[in-house]
Amino acid sequence: MARPSAHRQHDVRHPLALQGDHPMTTDAIDRSENAVSDTADARARLRRRIDGYDWNAVGAALDAQGWANLPALLSARQCAALADGYDEDERYRSRIAMQRHGFGRGEYRYFRYPLPTMVQTLREGLYPHLAPVAARWSAALAEAGEYPDTLDAFLARCHAAGQARPTPLLLRYVEGDYNCLHQDVYGERVFPLQAAILLSQPGPAEEGGDFEGGEFVLTEQRPRMQSRAQVVPLRQGDAVVFAVRHRPQRGARGFYRVNLRHGVSALRAGRRHTLGVIFHDAQ
Repeated sequence: MARPSAHRQHDVRHPLALQGDHPMTTDAIDRSENAVSDTADARARLRRRIDGYDWNAVGAALDAQGWANLPALLSARQCAALADGYDEDERYRSRIAMQRHGFGRGEYRYFRYPLPTMVQTLREGLYPHLAPVAARWSAALAEAGEYPDTLDAFLARCHAAGQARPTPLLLRYVEGDYNCLHQDVYGERVFPLQAAILLSQPGPAEEGGDFEGGEFVLTEQRPRMQSRAQVVPLRQGDAVVFAVRHRPQRGARGFYRVNLRHGVSALRAGRRHTLGVIFHDAQ
């Protein structure tokens, strides 16, 4: 079920990680970048970091399990810059209290257009690497979706269909908060993949962590089988790319749909921020 615009979302590294290794360590990124900079150079560095992943391996992981890790996509400073902006009202078009809508407990805020530079760069930079996977999935499942090469071209189709409200969002959880399993659909035009970036450091406060609990959880259900749950290991700055609704799975008679939902387990302590990057806009 689509969420209204009331929404709708260890250091084990996925083997797909990066070509060779990450182009820059997180410490090097912190030293070389001003996280709040809107300069063309800062945007170019973030695009290079996105382009540096092994996208063939990312696509293979998505095909096999419906999710893939992008380690150290953002630096600690960049994460802090986004999380610290949660209370800056001018950035957002709405605030959603999850408990009021039965979505869980906690809250999130949808960004307004124009998106913050870092969020826009992430959305524009990730999209062209994921569009081929989206097209492949659409063909395998004989779906009608078309995914042009650029985000702007895809959003033009969303807007023509009446989906013009931005969907990237910032989520905040405190002790006891959680996010029920769900899918982020928002209308008939759906890009089948999305990303979540953990902005806080997991772990107890005495070890430098920001929160305990609050694991990112995915469930998948195949026809005539019980659901399978997976906990995705994330550290601060890591992203997970995952299926919005379903992925194709090859069977004896061709491809069939494996349905996925995602959520966040209850926080036991601390505070957790996450950036959600959804590529289709909302009605």
